[in-house]
Amino acid sequence: MQQGEVVAVCTSPGKGERKKDVGQGVLVAGFGLEGDGHGGDWHRQVSLLGMESIGKMRAAGLDVGPGDFAENLTTRGLDLCHLPLGTVLQVGREALLEITQIGKICHDRCAIYYQAGDCVMPKEGIFAVVRQGGPVAGGDPVVVLKMGTGVSEAAP
Repeated sequence: MQQGEVVAVCTSPGKGERKKDVGQGVLVAGFGLEGDGHGGDWHRQVSLLGMESIGKMRAAGLDVGPGDFAENLTTRGLDLCHLPLGTVLQVGREALLEITQIGKICHDRCAIYYQAGDCVMPKEGIFAVVRQGGPVAGGDPVVVLKMGTGVSEAAP
């Protein structure tokens, strides 16, 4: 069983903004992270990025950390971008996420891209829908409950 942990729970009022680590939150089924501008009835309700990916940007000389890539959940210990679509993650004791997208197209270059000449979120960030809600906090386990088949029911 693959397992990692939540390092940070991050929110912002709007989409595409750097997010602030708020320490804990509530994942709402069919919406996303309560109070976050990224939530809604679509296939990218929650974004996740590993500290391992953030470490690549730090190695390039950037002073970045959790939330700076607009991710909701920063994790450690899971190779997120290599989990297939449809993979189900248990976050904390109750919440279930289904991976719906790996990476994304950035139509507008972010400040991080201009500083480093690259950004990890388009290649290594993942997106999910909340299948079952529940509380989430830094230190919570993230467990791969079921490996996907490469297809997600919620993907566009």
